[in-house]
Amino acid sequence: MNHLTDSDSLEQLRRQLARFADERDWQKFHSPKNLSMALIAEAAELVEHFQWLSEAQSHSLDEEKHAQVRLELADILIYLIRTADQLEIDLISAANDKIVINEERYPVEKVRGKAGRAEDFR
Repeated sequence: MNHLTDSDSLEQLRRQLARFADERDWQKFHSPKNLSMALIAEAAELVEHFQWLSEAQSHSLDEEKHAQVRLELADILIYLIRTADQLEIDLISAANDKIVINEERYPVEKVRGKAGRAEDFR
């Protein structure tokens, strides 16, 4: 379900997060090293919600679990945006570049319906 509005954007969120950190004098703690470590810790917390679930169960979370996963994903997004901001990386541009790379690494005619790493399809 998409709830985006015209005012929703990655740039708007980046500015809001930078303002949040500045108002609390947290900029000094938000080094790329610290932010990337926090990012991986939040990703691990996300994984904990799915540990020991079957594939089917992972698609049908109860309301409480879904709400918890939603907030973990938000934490991950926040740390990702803050890390990119500190390194002056445009995430949209980087993602578009990566999509082009992946299209070349994983040609449809070789990978359709298959899982694996790029080297598996050479």
